[in-house]
Formats: sequence, structure tokens, C-alpha cells
Amino acid sequence: MLSRRHVLSLAPAAALLTMGGRAWAAPQRVIAVGGALTELIYELGAQGELVGVDSTSLYPSAATKLPNVGYARTLAAEGLLSLAPTMVVATEEAGPPAVLRQLEAAKVPLHVLRAEHRFEGVLERTKALGDLLGRQQQATALSQKLQAEWTASRAQVTKLAAGHRAPRVLFVLSNAANQARIAGSATAADAMIGYAAATNALGDAQGYKMLSPEAAIAAAPDVILATTQGLEASGGIAGLLKLPGLAQTPAGQNKRVVVMETMELLGFGPRTPKALTTLAQALHAPAVAGKTA
Repeated sequence: MLSRRHVLSLAPAAALLTMGGRAWAAPQRVIAVGGALTELIYELGAQGELVGVDSTSLYPSAATKLPNVGYARTLAAEGLLSLAPTMVVATEEAGPPAVLRQLEAAKVPLHVLRAEHRFEGVLERTKALGDLLGRQQQATALSQKLQAEWTASRAQVTKLAAGHRAPRVLFVLSNAANQARIAGSATAADAMIGYAAATNALGDAQGYKMLSPEAAIAAAPDVILATTQGLEASGGIAGLLKLPGLAQTPAGQNKRVVVMETMELLGFGPRTPKALTTLAQALHAPAVAGKTA
């Protein structure tokens, strides 16, 4: 994580050069570190300026064809600098700090945007990217579109949640090493569960905790929330429910598992309003064995 001193002020979208006495804007060479930022850049129509992305930039599919600079938290200066960027945009989750200092030493403009787990943060990042990329009009239009979608989604959540107890939801983040963590408060998963008018079954804890049988059973979730990538790594719903303690929970016994793509669910990017509707529909649907979104 970065301290506030690393958050740099916004700079003009491109330096003005002269040719034949006429000024023109030199094209940017932008690296986006953070899947949600990459998605916003595409939504702003500035994807032509992207020369590199990080490993969480899986949407849209065109982004996966760009040079990959690695995982956001474990960047390497060599890979970043080899793309000759004129700008790097990232969230506060980017690191390690030593690599970011190397970028600054190399005079590469680094712009670190706040990674807030709230819808208002999506609008703030949209405006910031619009300013950085010289796409202010597009950013205004996109913000208005997202706000309308968010308002409609919140209204839909209210209807879906009416008349019954809020389901207890346990978010499980698993990987191929058969290790799993569960999400407490102050996480993106917790924020989305709350927006969906559900209860985080691990809400009394803060941050991510290692999954243990005791923690799973004590959480007593009605629904297990997972990512498509995590489910694949676990070997499907049957494999996921073999993780410590999950089979002994109400959700495990009823095989109530809701699955969504990682960045759609947790990224807090332009897909967040639609993701909220999808999540709420799945969480508030009548209990069905093996339920997935």
C-alpha cells in the first residue's frame, strides 16, 4: 500500500509539440496497473494509448493481448520501463514501493488513484482518468451513465431484499494451492455484500483471514460467494466445498454457492452497477442447491 505522499497531482494528458509551426498532442504511452482502471480507459475510448497492463486486466478481452507487466503488488521496474511509458496509472494497491520509487527516479509520471471500495470512488477515478487522458467530456458522459445505472441497481436491490431476512454471506477467495481466505470488513467483498443488502458472515473481523474449519462453522453462512477463477482453481463447487469447514455450514449443506468473475465483483470499475444487480438477484433468490450466478 502507498502512503498519501505517493499520490501525485494530475498532469496534462500529453505534451504539446510543434511541427511546421503547428501544435499537436504527442500520443501517450500508458501503462494501467489495475483491472478496473484498464476497463475505465477502454470505456473512455482511450485504449489506443495503452501499451501495457497488469495481470488483473482481463476485461475486455482485448486487454489481454497487450504486454503484461505482472501482478499489481509485485511489479518489476525493468518490465515497466521496457515499454517506454509516458505515464503509469495505478491504484494504491500497486507495489512494491521500491519499484514505484524507481519509476519516479526514471522521471516516468506515476499517478496513483485511490482504491476505494465504494461507488463514489468509481466516479472519482473516472474523472481523474478523464483529466489525465484529455477525455474530460467522455468522462462526464460515462459518469452520468454509471450514476443512472447505479441508481437503477440500488432500486432493484431494495425490491429484491424486501420481505425476508438478509442472507448471511461468506466470501471465499481460493487458489490452486488449495489455500483459501475469507473476507471480513474493510474489503471489496464486504462492500459489495453490503450494497446487495446482505450480511457479511465474517463482518466482525477486519480484512482477509485464513479459512479454518472453526471460522467457517462459526460464520454459519447461508450463501458462499466465490470467484470464477477461485472456483476453477478449487475444482468446481464440489472442490470448493471440500475446503476446511465449508461443507458443515448451512450454505455447504444446501450447496448454495454464488460465483462471479473476480474484477466484475471486486474491481469497483465500470461494471459495478450491473454486477450489483447480478449479485443481489443471486443472493436473494430462493434457496436452490448448487445455485450460481
